[in-house]
Amino acid sequence: MVAVTFSPKSRQDILDIGDYIAKDSPANARRFVGQLIEQCQRIGNAPLAYTGREELAPGLRMAPMGRYVVFFRVLDDMVRIERVLHGARDLPAIFRQGVLHKAK
Repeated sequence: MVAVTFSPKSRQDILDIGDYIAKDSPANARRFVGQLIEQCQRIGNAPLAYTGREELAPGLRMAPMGRYVVFFRVLDDMVRIERVLHGARDLPAIFRQGVLHKAK
């Protein structure tokens, strides 16, 4: 298992998701965000088992979580969660905007 870290953008994505769900149900928002963070941590168990999305950004992989998709990179000694986005969004357009941190 490798350590899992969160980029500032992915942290903001998670906060935004929680805020959106909380408009209808704060309890559901807390539960879903907790499950989302647990899913992100599980990625560290076998990060290479997840689907690569090189067409979106170099080294990018994805893990589905309900209607959301966790995008991450495997670095030398860790997994970095880059973005957490709703699967219905225009993902190619988002990644064309260069919204990822540079891989080290």
